[in-house]
Amino acid sequence: MPTPPENRELSPYTGWTRAHWEAIADRLLLDVRPFASPRHGLIDLPGPRPSWSGPRSDGLEGWARTFLLAALRVTGAHGEDPHGHLDRYAEGLAAGTERPGREDRDSWPPMAGTRQAVVESASVALGLRLTRPWLWDRLDDRTRQRTADWLLPALDPSPVDNNWWLFGLTVAGFLQDAGIETDRAAATIDRSLARIEDWYLGDGWYSDGDNRAFDHYNAWALHFYPVLHAHLAGDEDLLDRYGPRLRAHLDTYAHLFDANGSPLPYGRSLIYRFAAAAAPWLGTLTGHTPLTPGATRRLASGTLRYFDRRGATDERGLLTLGWHGPHPPLVQEYSGPGSPYWAAKGFLGLLLPADHPAWTAREEPLPAERADTVLAVAPAGLLVQTTAADGLVRLHNHGSNHVGSAPGTRDDPGYARHAYSTRTGPTTGTAVADNHFALLVDGKATTRGPATPLATGPDRAVSLHHPLPGVRVLSATLVHGRAELRAHLVLGAPEGTPVRQTGWAVTPDGPHAQLHPVHGYRPEVLELPTGRTLQGPGTRTLALHGSTRGPATLFVALASLTAEPDPAPAPDLAHVRVTGPRVLTVTWRNGTTAHLDLDEPGEPSPS
Repeated sequence: MPTPPENRELSPYTGWTRAHWEAIADRLLLDVRPFASPRHGLIDLPGPRPSWSGPRSDGLEGWARTFLLAALRVTGAHGEDPHGHLDRYAEGLAAGTERPGREDRDSWPPMAGTRQAVVESASVALGLRLTRPWLWDRLDDRTRQRTADWLLPALDPSPVDNNWWLFGLTVAGFLQDAGIETDRAAATIDRSLARIEDWYLGDGWYSDGDNRAFDHYNAWALHFYPVLHAHLAGDEDLLDRYGPRLRAHLDTYAHLFDANGSPLPYGRSLIYRFAAAAAPWLGTLTGHTPLTPGATRRLASGTLRYFDRRGATDERGLLTLGWHGPHPPLVQEYSGPGSPYWAAKGFLGLLLPADHPAWTAREEPLPAERADTVLAVAPAGLLVQTTAADGLVRLHNHGSNHVGSAPGTRDDPGYARHAYSTRTGPTTGTAVADNHFALLVDGKATTRGPATPLATGPDRAVSLHHPLPGVRVLSATLVHGRAELRAHLVLGAPEGTPVRQTGWAVTPDGPHAQLHPVHGYRPEVLELPTGRTLQGPGTRTLALHGSTRGPATLFVALASLTAEPDPAPAPDLAHVRVTGPRVLTVTWRNGTTAHLDLDEPGEPSPS
């Protein structure tokens, strides 16, 4: 399919227009067609392995997620469907629901006993809700009844206690619209929204369950489903509740996109890639966004273009299990070959009319391109740091953990690092962990485990973790411009315990990484090979070493990550004075001063 011409007058940053979105949606849909079952009930995509739910569930996943993409594409075109996308999915719907559970090439797995089917039911229901005039209303009564029968078990309480509650909400919204089991559907909506209320911590941020997992699920699930349901239902009361939360979330979230278009690779399910654009589009669709129309399109088009230009699809045009190309360490066991097509959510902007300002306004710069920014996310214990000179985004993590993290267990690379960026790591497998502070016991590095947030401020974040029984580490990050001051106070470790601080894992053609010992470390800076990351092969990571001296030892380093050419060395970025066993003062390059007292870590006093 030919690529539409760029329009640098309308889109000076990306060159892309609505036509590019439509062309890529069509291309993705056409390229999965060869893998459809005989009656189009399943789409069995090739991949290195099935998910833990098995091949039939994976075939349903391939169908449901691409159906959502087709629904957004056709609904955005007001039913125009020159490629016949909906006809194929209507045929597949009839075939898949004819006799669920039958061992043939088209039948869907039943909802009961197939947990993943609950996830996919949301994409099926949302697609049906969007395309109702052109698909559902034209189906025969038997197919509608069989489809409803397949969907109804999703109205039961969620089998997983996290964002999964919103899959039932989404099914219920469609069934309400269709006049099916409306009382039961209403009860499911109320129950689902009540459950996620327990996880809302303010400033637009939810935890993904009874934990401290803060990641992209905030944007592509926890805000996406309630706000979109309220919008489609025309429920102003719900929109008045959830819309402002989305706006507050986007205040921070928009800062997590690099000038090159990359969203921040942090957390899990990163194979969904440009689904990261769903929440910004949703804010514009519902009027609950701090972004201008031109900034929204610049963010979304930049993200889609980023992945399109970096090998997200293989030679067959299929989305792969990875970030740029395939990257097995990134992939969770619940993901199969069809999983990446949750990226369909990123096409939500097609629901906006072609004459909407989001499509007609001139692109505007991203927050990361406008000014150096430090943004604290207090509920999550996160600190966002961006630099306008290179458009690079860094996230310092002092409060988010994996859903299953526990002291002494293996760290999840997507959650446990002290820092993430749009152009680095994380390292995985047997490679030394990047952006990690560890005690070395018998040559083995301790894990971080859950980090308890202690404070966030205009320029800092502070947390506590327990790497060993009886040992505590107070960790603080202070930032200014591209400079990072990393301080760790080790309490309770035996005297002489070795420690190691690592920096950013960079590829040979990546940004410049710096790491400089300030206090407590030996003067040598080592460079360690750390293998392939989602950014590419051959990464190298700087490391510092030292040893504890008594029951409380302070370790301080300066770090930097920048794409500026020939950057000044890290020691030039700040002058640091350690004025006590737990107190230090840093004077940044521009002359401003900040103080850190690890007895009272939440009291910044910049001057």
